[in-house]
Formats: sequence, C-alpha cells, structure tokens
Amino acid sequence: MVDNLQPKGLSVSGQDQDDTIFLPYTTAMKRIKGNTWLDDVLCSAVSPDVVKLAGQQAAALLRDRHHLRPEEDDDFNIRNPEDIIKAQLEASRTLTVLLVAIASISLVVGGIGIMNVMLVSVTERTREIGLRVAVGARRTAIQLQFLGESVMLSLVGGGAGVLVGVVGSLFVGRTLQWAIQMSLDGVLIAASFSIAVGVFFGYYPARKASLLDPVEALRYE
Repeated sequence: MVDNLQPKGLSVSGQDQDDTIFLPYTTAMKRIKGNTWLDDVLCSAVSPDVVKLAGQQAAALLRDRHHLRPEEDDDFNIRNPEDIIKAQLEASRTLTVLLVAIASISLVVGGIGIMNVMLVSVTERTREIGLRVAVGARRTAIQLQFLGESVMLSLVGGGAGVLVGVVGSLFVGRTLQWAIQMSLDGVLIAASFSIAVGVFFGYYPARKASLLDPVEALRYE
C-alpha cells in the first residue's frame, strides 16, 4: 500500500502561477529550513479500508530506513485520520466532564446561598408566620409560600445567568469571528435546573417555617 516515503521535491509558489519553481527537497531543507531531516511525511492509502495496513507498512519501512532493531522503540510517530478523530472525541469528552463539574459546583454553591437567604427570611418573619397560622393559614400554605419564594430566587438567578451567557457568547462570537448558535432547549434546561435547585434547597427552610409553633412565633421579638 505504501512503497516509497521519500519526497521528490519541494514547490515554492509566488503570486502568479508562472512564478512556481521546484527545488530538490534536500536543497530546500538545507538552504531554506536549515536542517537535514524531514518533519512530516504525508502519505495516502489506495482506499479507506487499508488505512491501518498502510500505516503498518509505513512503520515497517521507516524502521528499516532508520536501522532500528526489533527490540528498539519507534523514533517516529504515525497518525491516521482515525487517531485524530479519537483524540478530538477524547478532548470533547474531557471538556464536557469539566463543564459538568463546574456547573455542578456552581449549582451547589448557588443552592446553599438560596437556602441561607430563606433561613434568614424565616427567622425575620417568624412573628408574621405565627400570625398567619393563628388566623387559620394551613401549614401547607406556609410551606408553598416559602417554596415559591425560593423558586423565584433561583429563577431570577438562572435568568441572569442565561442573559449573561447569551450576551457573552454574542460578544465572543463577534470579536473572534466565530459562528455562534443559540439553543432554546439549553435555555429550557437551565430554567428546569433553576426550579429544581429552588425546590431542593428551599424545602428545608419552607418546612421549618410551616412547623413553627404559632404561640411561640407570636411571642417572638
């Protein structure tokens, strides 16, 4: 599949096609690049089905040209399109895991902040809660009230995050001339996570508020 890896020459093009000249590759390396070795050799297989076989033949030929003994390791690297695609997929998976980890930490930190705010709110409104219970408010209504406030806090934070993300993406895209695509599904998923965080971290303060003793709450100053 691969019978010869030795390059024949190097072409140097000017502004016009008529200015193209050819140099022996040894002359180009010594005079232009200043070295006596090849950095890269590009090979092609006769069909996609024999790419691996071509790589094996190229490796055998290079080992023979470099006079390597069977027990010695290769002093060169051979890469094919499959290896490049695998490397890109691995990099994409690593980046995805990193982003998920960062997002998870952000959600936990934000949720703890919401829970602390709601606990302070329950403490400051203890007398109000006792008054509502005394006039007939059910514990479920008290719990739903504070859960709703927690969800609203998380939704406001999520909306601010989406807004900053959209504006930041547009700014980066225009600055670096990148094609940016906005996903409505991503916005909906972000809103769903915001609601989930609000419910999860707001449940304890809401339950604490609903379980307050109305007599003790009314006496609270």
